[in-house]
Amino acid sequence: MKHPSEDIKGAKSQKLESVTLVLGVTGSIAAVETVKLARELIRHGAEVYPVMTEAATKILTPDALEFATGHKPVTSISGKVEHVALAGIGRPMDILLIAPATANTISKLACGIDDTPVTTFATTAIGSGKKVLVVPAMHGSMYSHPIVKENIEKLKKIGVRFLLPKIKEKKAKIPAVENIVSWLIREYNLSQKPERENKKVLLIGGASAEQIDDVRVITNLSTGKSAVSIAKEAFERGYNLTFFYGTTTPTTPPDYLSHTPFLCVEDLKKKLYDLYINKNKFQIIICVAALSDFTPAEGKAKGKICSEIEEISLKLKRTEKILPLLRRWFPDAIVVGYKLETAGEEEKLKKSVKKLMAGEADCHLVVANELKDVKTETTTVLIFKKGKKEPLKFSGKKEELAVKVFEEVEGLKEKKESTPLSPHPKHLI
Repeated sequence: MKHPSEDIKGAKSQKLESVTLVLGVTGSIAAVETVKLARELIRHGAEVYPVMTEAATKILTPDALEFATGHKPVTSISGKVEHVALAGIGRPMDILLIAPATANTISKLACGIDDTPVTTFATTAIGSGKKVLVVPAMHGSMYSHPIVKENIEKLKKIGVRFLLPKIKEKKAKIPAVENIVSWLIREYNLSQKPERENKKVLLIGGASAEQIDDVRVITNLSTGKSAVSIAKEAFERGYNLTFFYGTTTPTTPPDYLSHTPFLCVEDLKKKLYDLYINKNKFQIIICVAALSDFTPAEGKAKGKICSEIEEISLKLKRTEKILPLLRRWFPDAIVVGYKLETAGEEEKLKKSVKKLMAGEADCHLVVANELKDVKTETTTVLIFKKGKKEPLKFSGKKEELAVKVFEEVEGLKEKKESTPLSPHPKHLI
């Protein structure tokens, strides 16, 4: 008979397909979050086997985790030597995730003590070279204990990876389930392709806002969902991500995706120029931002324009295009641009794309779509690739499009490193 957990397997993605994961649960009150965590891991394709300390069973019943995973939790080591079986015999585990991990368990791991099922699994996993991931959760005073901190560093030195807790209300709290899952996907991908950690991706997303006065702006209706989806995909694939994101954009990136905010095109330009003069290099650049084509010609008015005025005229001038600057400042990068046109103007769209690929922007890949698809959860796009006559048509969720974009980018050969061009005088800030 099929267990109900099979109904949700791979429902969100196949990013953890064929991954056997042991979930070690210890006696922190955060153990109550592990039912949701296990289910979310299964939704990404993982096979999850729970292991619990005796203290954990007093907070969360083993039945709850059996329901969540379809596997009876290991609560004691028997003659079946469960830790040996899952560490290398039968169906070997790929990852041991200890979440939550108490100060007690962390210190035992650092000292090689294995007097609970979780620590026994950890000793076996570490000794056999398996990937071990730890998510601490405890009172803030315990997390601040110098010996606990020393033990975390000791474990890091032997290859154990940590997702640090969020400090709130004097507690070291377990991160959100979404954060743990994305981090685990990243760690798994890096175990398969460790070279990605040294590859740098620059992502520019969200809406720009050109100031009329100190309180009013000209902006657009970009949701930022595409940019956040691409940022998550870059993070999960294991890349070293630099993320610039418009401050007025409504979608908030998850807190594990650090980003640098920008307001207007000129603000973004200055931040990019700082990267250039500091000799940053990127292997991949993706510009999905909805950047303004126009800005007030006279600049920003001081203070607030009086609201009693019956009528005002606003003169606009063109902003400088960012893609040609990116190509000039980072000549060795694979550049991906996005292009939006009004629905029904496919020929105009193709001409715009050709200009992006053959002109100063020199894009390797252009993702083009129509205005009607901008605010929907799913999208239909044409993916134009340098050297290909016909575009690839894609329809699906924005998260799925992010996967497709990276698949296409990774299929391209990186450009040979060249000498950066000196910026033309008009590009100087």
